[in-house]
Order: sequence, then C-alpha cells, then structure tokens
Amino acid sequence: MDIITSHINADFDSLASMVAAEKLYPGAKIVFPGSQEKKLRDFIEAFQPVEIKRIKDIDLSKVTRLIIVDTKIPGRIGPFTELLSQKGIKIHIYDHHPFNEGDIRGEVEKIENVGATATIFTEILKNRKIHLTPMEATVLALGIYEETGSLLFPSTTERDLLAVSYLLRRGANLNIVSSFLKMELSMEELDLLNELVQSSEEMVIGGIRIKVAKASREGYLGDAAYLAHRMMDMEDIDAVVVLLSMEGKILMVARSRVPELDVSKVMREFGGGGHPTAASATIKEASLGVLEDRLIELLRDSVKPVKVASHVMTAPVISIHWDASIEDAEGIMTRYGVNVLPVLKEEKYAGLISREIVEKALFHGFGKSRSIDFSTTDAITVGPHTSIREIETLMIERNQRFMPVVENGKIVGAITRTDLLRTLYEEFLRRRKIEKTVMREKLSTERKLSSWLKERFPSEIYNLLKLSGEVAEESGFNAYLVGGSVRDLLRGEENLDIDIVIEGDGISFSKVLGERLNARVRTHQRFGTAQVITDKLKLDVATARTEYYESPAALPKVEISSIKKDLYRRDFTINTLAIKLNPKDFGLLIDFFGGQRDLREKTIRVLHNLSFIEDPTRAFRAIRFSERFGFKISKHTENLIKSAIKMNLFERLSGPRLYEELLLLFNETEPIGTLKRLSDLGLLKVIYPNLIFNEGLEATLKSMHETLSWFNLLFLEERTDRGILYLMALLSGLKDEEVKAAIERLSPPPKVRDIIIRGISYAREVLKRLPLDDPVEIYDPLNKLKLETILFLMAISKDRQKQKAISRYLTELRKVKTILKGDDLKEMGIQPGPVYSKILKELLEERLRGHLKSREDEERFVRAKFTPLEKRPALRSG
Repeated sequence: MDIITSHINADFDSLASMVAAEKLYPGAKIVFPGSQEKKLRDFIEAFQPVEIKRIKDIDLSKVTRLIIVDTKIPGRIGPFTELLSQKGIKIHIYDHHPFNEGDIRGEVEKIENVGATATIFTEILKNRKIHLTPMEATVLALGIYEETGSLLFPSTTERDLLAVSYLLRRGANLNIVSSFLKMELSMEELDLLNELVQSSEEMVIGGIRIKVAKASREGYLGDAAYLAHRMMDMEDIDAVVVLLSMEGKILMVARSRVPELDVSKVMREFGGGGHPTAASATIKEASLGVLEDRLIELLRDSVKPVKVASHVMTAPVISIHWDASIEDAEGIMTRYGVNVLPVLKEEKYAGLISREIVEKALFHGFGKSRSIDFSTTDAITVGPHTSIREIETLMIERNQRFMPVVENGKIVGAITRTDLLRTLYEEFLRRRKIEKTVMREKLSTERKLSSWLKERFPSEIYNLLKLSGEVAEESGFNAYLVGGSVRDLLRGEENLDIDIVIEGDGISFSKVLGERLNARVRTHQRFGTAQVITDKLKLDVATARTEYYESPAALPKVEISSIKKDLYRRDFTINTLAIKLNPKDFGLLIDFFGGQRDLREKTIRVLHNLSFIEDPTRAFRAIRFSERFGFKISKHTENLIKSAIKMNLFERLSGPRLYEELLLLFNETEPIGTLKRLSDLGLLKVIYPNLIFNEGLEATLKSMHETLSWFNLLFLEERTDRGILYLMALLSGLKDEEVKAAIERLSPPPKVRDIIIRGISYAREVLKRLPLDDPVEIYDPLNKLKLETILFLMAISKDRQKQKAISRYLTELRKVKTILKGDDLKEMGIQPGPVYSKILKELLEERLRGHLKSREDEERFVRAKFTPLEKRPALRSG
C-alpha cells in the first residue's frame, strides 16, 4: 500500500503537494498525520478536492511505500514515524526546505530551492504532460500563493511565478484562491492577537530585537502563522516567536527578517523546521514556562553577531595632542577636512574638540590656548564590540555627532553621523525586504562580488587576489582591490591593472607576499608603496593614506590613514569603489561615496567642492572619463570646473602634469569630441591662450584620424605615438613662435619637444615644395623626416595628389635600397673615397625611378659611369 502524507498542522502547500503526488502515484492513499490549519479544513469541507483517508483507518503494517511531501523532519509526520525504521519500506521525499542533519532520507529525493513544494510538483506534472483539472490547478495555486505570501516573500523564485502562470492556463480559479487567502481576522483571532501582543516581551540579543509572545486556548484556533506575520507587521522588530498552548500541545511559530537569526535552526531544536525566515514546531506535553526558558536560551546561542563599532568605524583617527594650541587645531581640521578631533594626553583619549568651539575660541582671541582647555571631556565613548543599535541610541539621546571608539584607554576608531546613517539605511532596506538585485545596487556592504572576481579575472589574478587577502589577514591588516579594475569590473569591461590598498603597512605586506610568490619587490618608503613583480604579473601596493594640499594645484602631502580616507582623496565617485580581499569578507564591495549610483546613472561627479582647487588636472580627467565611457559630467561638477578657471588656478598647474593629461586624453578618447568639450568649458585656453576649436582645427583632427586609420591598416611593425600626433594637430593652427610658446608651457621631454616644434615647421616647408611625380624628389625631403612628422604632413595636406605622393613614399619608396654596398664597389676596383657616396646616391635614384632592377643592372650602371674601360671586370653571373 502506498501512503502520501505531509507534516502536522498541515497547510495549503501540504494539501496541494499531496493532491499532485496522487497524480504521480495512482492508487496511493492521502492521509494527514495530524491536525490541519483552520482555513485548510474549511476548504476541504467546502470543495472536497480529493479523497482523504483518516489515519485511524490505515493499517501501518500494510504500508510498502511512504511518499512524504513538504517536510522531511521525523518528528513532524506523526504516527508514520514508526515506519521509518521498518525494513522494506520505500521512502520518497518531495520538499522545498534544505536538508539538515537528522532529516529523513529516501530512495527518491526531490529537494528544490523554490518557494513552495507545490511548485516542484507543478513542474513535474507539466514536464510529464499529466492533465490537471481546474480544481487541481486551483489547489496547487493555493499552495504556492500561501507559501510565498502571494509571491511576495523573499523566498519566492522565478520558478514559482512560472508555475502559477502555467496553473492559470490550466484553469486555476483565482477567486477561490483569494477568498481563502484573505487575511480577515475573526473576533476570536483578534482577541488572541491582542493577548499575544500584550504578553509579548522584547529582548535585544547581539543587537537583534526579538519579541516572544505566548497565549493559551482550550481548543484549536485559527492560523498561528498568520498571527505571527501580523505581529511582525505591527511591531518594529527583527524577529518574533509565538508560543500557543492548545489541546495539550504547544505550537511554536517563528518569523525573522534579519540574516543574523535563522529561525529554522531554532525550530529544529524542538523537532520542527522551515526556512531561515519562517519556521514552526509542535511540542507535546510541555510546560509553557519551561519551553519559553529553553527558547530564550537557544535564541541567545543562535543569533549571529551583528554589526558592531569595529565594523563601521573609521580608523586610524586624526587627533590632536592635549597641549596643542587652538590655532593648531584649526589648521589640522582644515588640512584634513574634519570637524571634530579627539584630544590625546600621553597617548590616551582625553576628550573631543569641535570646529564650532575652535572657531569661537579664535573669535574671542584664544588662539594660543591649549586644546584641552576647550575640549568636551565627558563625551560618551564606546568600545569596538558595542552594537550599532546601542551606538544609535547613545548618539541620538546625547546629541553626539562624533562617537570615539576606545579600547584600553586608547582611541582605535571613530563613528560619525554619516557612518551611522549609512548603516541604518542599509538595515532599513534589508528590513523592507527590498528585492535582492535592487538592494545589491544600493548597498555596498551587502554586495559580494567574489563570483565576479573568479569569472571575469584570469585565474592567476584571481588566485593572487585570494592570496593577498590571506597574507593581509595573517599580518593583521585589511587588503582592498581599488581603482579602475573595480570600476570596470562593474562596467563589464576588462581591466587587469591591479592596485591593492592595505590598511596597515603596505611595504611589509608586499615583502611577505613577494616571499610567498617568489617575486621581486620594489619599495618606495617615502610614499608607503611597493610593486610586486612576478614573471607574468605586476601588482601595485599602497598603504591606505590621506592627503592634503598646502596650496592650490600643488602636489599633495600624504599621510597614513584608513581605507575610507584613502578613497576620499580620489578624483571622482566612480573611482572610489573598493573590494575587500580578506578571507572572511572576500569580494565585499565597499562604496562610501555613491560610486555604484553614478556608474548606473553614467555620471562623472567629484567628491567635494574643493576638488579642482586642490588638483586642477581633475578637470581634464573629468572630460577624459566622460568621453571614454560615454558618461555625462554632473552639472555641479561642470560649475566647479568653470569656477576653477575663473580663479586662474590652471596657471599654477605644472606643464608636465598638463602634458601627461593631454596624452591620456588623446590616447584614450576620440580627440575631436574631447577637444570640443575642452573648448566649451574654456580649458583649451589653459593649454595656450590662442587655441580655438574651429572648423579648421576640426578638419585637421578628422584628417589625422583618417591618416592614422589608413596607416594602421598597413599592418606595419612600426608604432607611432598617437598622443604626439594629435598634439601636433592641435597646435597646427598656431604660428611657429606660438607653437614654441605652447610647447614651453607643456614642458614635454626634450625629444618630444624637438619632434613637435621641428616637425610642424618642417612639414609646412616640405608641403610647399613637395613634387607630385618624380619619386626621387618625393623621397629626398621625406626621408629626412621622422615618421610622426610625415604622418602629420599627410594629415594637414589638403592636396589629394600630395597625399598620394606621401602615401607612395610610406608604402613603396622608403623601402627601396641599393643592392651594392661599399665593399662591392671596392671589389669592382673603385678606390674608396667621396665617390662612394655619389655612386650609392645615383644608384638609389636610378632604383627609385625603376631603371635598375637587379644586381647586374647596378653593376652595369657603375661600370658604365664610374669605372675606366680597361679596368672593368667581367660581369658576375646572377
């Protein structure tokens, strides 16, 4: 005899799965192992969708196969548990809950990670083309809708939606579904809900707020699971556990909306089970008080650690010595862009001083006074393991915007209002169960990119990143992948420039990593940076640092700092993303400044209003990234660029830095659009005042693009400098003396300076007298020029015939060489001397004109013109 059963306190998913199982096991008997939820009993009484046998009518000794649906926990199948130990009983299991230790194992196991067991059966019936009646489809739809909260629970999958779609096509009646899933409470249920709310006690375990509610009733009443859901909706809590005593047993229903508490593991301790967010258990012959005590004990053991101060604090912290002056405090605050400074005395935390107090002290003439005299010495502090929930309460109640994190009297970090708001916002989104992919875009700390790193980086780089995290962990450091590789990983483009920032000592980390890899390590003590070089890879390592500028456009001064400060010193938000590499958090995306948002919105945005004042070259970078990625520059960022131009800050910018930015612009973007953007923002005049983007310059740039495209299609081994060529094109409209002045402003290397100045001047002269037909006259002037000058000449020529002449030189004439050399002339009896140059020159000219084809031709030409008749040797064959 085949028996189909499910769990005690059966729900619609149980019934739906049993109805579907009967389609797969014709002749099997459907038997509930115990009680059913009230709504399910009402449905069965109203529609009688299938014949259901009573358990007391089943002779267990005749059972040969047991089909268990929607559970695999031995204690939840009632009297059928005794069949599990009998030999010869075949067990088939269908369930959507994950396997746990002690679960029933079967000959057939169909366990799928979907929202409902009814979804699994729907897929099987569809694939096997087994016919469903409209009522059977309705029952299956009821199971899916109830188990997934009408497809709204986070456990819902795409497969559940597809299953419902199929059932609707098979005639499922949504009117019946909605009528039995309407969550209208009866007066008895409202009374019970009120008792549960009144009896509930809140506890905070590891920062997680949990309510435990209990009530007693003589008879079975309603749907306890729904009452638990209602309590979660009514209360601002992370989890709830309802204990309902009735009919000699206790029903326990648990709900959790945070990953730190997996209620299925708690319920398993009571013989129940379920999902991490929803689970239940039924306990017989137990005391409500004893059970509650045991529950609280388990909850304390089950809650994973939540975020604490050490997870969100900024470290190290900029601080000031207790006897430093108020003027010193003001200087430090301005230099590092902070508003509060911890005050230290003998390396111990002594208080806080804020910018507001410093400014008032300066106003009243106390600039020379000690910082400690104006410090707040009774500000609340927390430890590294203080929960965020407690820190939130302290900062709000004490109106404290800066929370020092102190351990053994020393300040180890600090939490600002921004840090706290970010953390609370992440928690807010998580509690609202925002759909996972949306949440990933918004939450930096909730996004793990470990699989992306493995899929999108070559294996040797992925393994290097893993090893880097392990070495950092062993050294007590934090390691982060930063820079363009992270940005382009999210953009879906390959970028194998690997930059790692270490919170700690980047140089000591590099040395240990180098030993592990048997690699060379180059260190730069002054900057705290290093390069780790293997046969195949190069890794750039830097110590996390902050920087300040002593004057506008000056090079920055650098000091050791935290990853947050390190990222804050970067140019644009899209370049502030980092990925943590330590083993525990490998792949964790860090986004303090909205980089993901701006990547998604394709926007270039600076981090702060002084960005272009501190480093004006960022204006050129903004346009470079905008043109390279097809992003827009935010309106505010554009306004800041224009303000920097009005302040004449670019005059202080050194020529070499400006020159390097221009080369990057020309090499990474299409120069026509880029230079037009520079012109629109007034940045062309930063290079040289007389530079104008007009039709003539645009035509020259287009011609340069066509020239380079043509030359690249020749597939020659020669490489040209694209940046230099476009710089020559940019300056081509200036007079010779203006070209020299512009080049002096840019201060390129001497070799480049010579190529550009001479190249532009020579090109203009050659272009005036370049012949069109005579190959010798084409060859002679062009052969004296560098390749860049020749290509520039071709680009600025408006005469198609002259362009053809230049093309002929590059593709044909410059390859022409004489066969005979000096040694050959000597062997022919010609005395060495100046005549050799004349002979070889005339030989080359004759070959250029096509008059000489072979060695014989050349020897004949030399003998005829330069060798006395009586000394001419016989012709050499071949």
